[in-house]
Amino acid sequence: MTHESFFISHEVPWAEAGPGVKRQVLAHTPEMMIVRVKFEKGAVGSPHTHPHVQSCLVEDGVFEVTVAGVTKRLQKGDGYLVKSDVEHGAVALEAGALIDIFTPRRDDFLK
Repeated sequence: MTHESFFISHEVPWAEAGPGVKRQVLAHTPEMMIVRVKFEKGAVGSPHTHPHVQSCLVEDGVFEVTVAGVTKRLQKGDGYLVKSDVEHGAVALEAGALIDIFTPRRDDFLK
């Protein structure tokens, strides 16, 4: 899916993103990307950094999220913001999904 005005989530393929984690790139332009990430209970989004600014919304489930060394328990409707090159990671305390928005686009997710 590239440069479309609409996305139909059940038509968008999933990609494995690690043990118990899969990713669905819903939409993107060079300036922005929207990604759904599903986690099985206990799955880990390992601590990492990237040059992109990231905003995240908990779509479903409960997560323990760490951003810049601060850890919070987040549930549906909660979210967080990650500035460029700040370490962050998440653990799924329950099965759930996150909606990530990146700027600019994560080209590494398109390979």
